[in-house]
Amino acid sequence: QVQLVESGGGLVQPGGSLRLSCAASGTISRLYVMSWYRQAPGKQRELVASITSGGITNYADSVKGRFTISRDNVKSTVYLQMDSLKPEDTAVYYCNAAIGFRNYWGQGTQVAVSS
Repeated sequence: QVQLVESGGGLVQPGGSLRLSCAASGTISRLYVMSWYRQAPGKQRELVASITSGGITNYADSVKGRFTISRDNVKSTVYLQMDSLKPEDTAVYYCNAAIGFRNYWGQGTQVAVSS
């Protein structure tokens, strides 16, 4: 069983920064692929960034160069550093842990980018 809790969301001005955290409880393996997804109202959930156990990262084109995903296996936490935020980044951000066909989701944290 894996439980994920996101934090760090909030309201920020365009061009600002936020760091999201996802803390895991229960059993979590370093082999899990950790990802951040986001979903804006009326839109489909999309993959923002992911990181493998080997440290390989992938980013959506819309956030590449602005967002950075990282993980701390000792603290069982994954982070998403978001810089140069744009209004279109406004969404609920969800943490995901996946291994094989198993997927675990956090409750989401709201990010609003507005002046």
